[in-house]
Amino acid sequence: MGNEVVSSEFDASVITRDNGAGGQTTNINVQIPQVQKNGLGTAGFVCALVGLFLCWVPILGWVLWLLGAIMSVVGIFRKPKGLAIAGTVISFIDIIALVVIVGGIASLGASLM
Repeated sequence: MGNEVVSSEFDASVITRDNGAGGQTTNINVQIPQVQKNGLGTAGFVCALVGLFLCWVPILGWVLWLLGAIMSVVGIFRKPKGLAIAGTVISFIDIIALVVIVGGIASLGASLM
């Protein structure tokens, strides 16, 4: 066996092996798959989740819910879709909780008058 040189650039690795005096040189190209990311889907999921926990806070919870819903729906059209779908489902649960809370406050206010 001879000398081995390993170098890597971005998403590919090249291994060069010299087989000795006057022998042949072998180059092996290895492709490393890149991990796909969906930043909008992840951000939408996080905003929707925080908005769900803060839905009782009048302005903050509503703004986080709206941002989470928009980013999750946009993130569904990109790959991977997992967190974007989860963010959309949480946003729908959040809107149900928001309607129940606002309806409860409105009926409580109407019964006091």
